[in-house]
Amino acid sequence: MLDALTLVTGVAALLLAAWCGWAASRDQPTKDWHFIGMAVVSLLAVVQLVIGIVLLARGEKPEQGTTIFVAYLLGAFACVPAAGFMSLAERTRWGSVTVSAGGIVLAVLEVRLYDIWGG
Repeated sequence: MLDALTLVTGVAALLLAAWCGWAASRDQPTKDWHFIGMAVVSLLAVVQLVIGIVLLARGEKPEQGTTIFVAYLLGAFACVPAAGFMSLAERTRWGSVTVSAGGIVLAVLEVRLYDIWGG
């Protein structure tokens, strides 16, 4: 797996979490700029998903098993968009808290993906 992409995705997820956490602390819902940030982080997760699938198709194997690796890839891919949709349903500061939590979860998933691949 590409270590640089995993690191960039994790850092971007933590930055998104801090940004939305700041908005929540100021009692603000998610705004359009937050959704642009979510799109950027989600795009990084899509690139990681595609690269992971290509590496698996080329015959490379994760150290801890293909099934768990694919499950974590799919979870990382779906994490931020799911939090974004949930924040649309809750247009209060708790929507920002939801996105912040989604960013933290994605960062943890990135660390786990690194471990699963054999980092």
